[in-house]
Amino acid sequence: MTGRLLLDNSAWVRLGDRSLPAERAGEVADALEAGRVAACLPFLLEAGYSARSARDHDQLLSELLSLPWVQIDQAVEQRSLDAQRQLARVGHHRLPPVDLLVAALADRHRLAVLHYDRDYDVLADKTDLDFESVWLAEPGAL
Repeated sequence: MTGRLLLDNSAWVRLGDRSLPAERAGEVADALEAGRVAACLPFLLEAGYSARSARDHDQLLSELLSLPWVQIDQAVEQRSLDAQRQLARVGHHRLPPVDLLVAALADRHRLAVLHYDRDYDVLADKTDLDFESVWLAEPGAL
């Protein structure tokens, strides 16, 4: 796994999955340790939503806030809206808004998106957002 990655919650929640090949888990761990994996507000909000308690939320965010960050700016907002418009023209505009924002952030900051979610392939294929869709594992494997 080379390059810088933007983490999506679909990958984050599966990092501890026993079905994830050890080699792939090691690649992600190495990327995290090397500071090549970034977080963003939409991901943090999704991750925080999954917390089971206030204590769990605090621990989770403490860990995730140690990652490098990328910020939403007006260009990201506009790219998200443009991508949704492009998707509407081909009948795919009902993708989750969080995925639109994450993909637009990846485009803006020249990152790949690490995920386990087919929506990122749709975004890469059906819009002009320029990012690499990197699956945590083969679709259907986890």
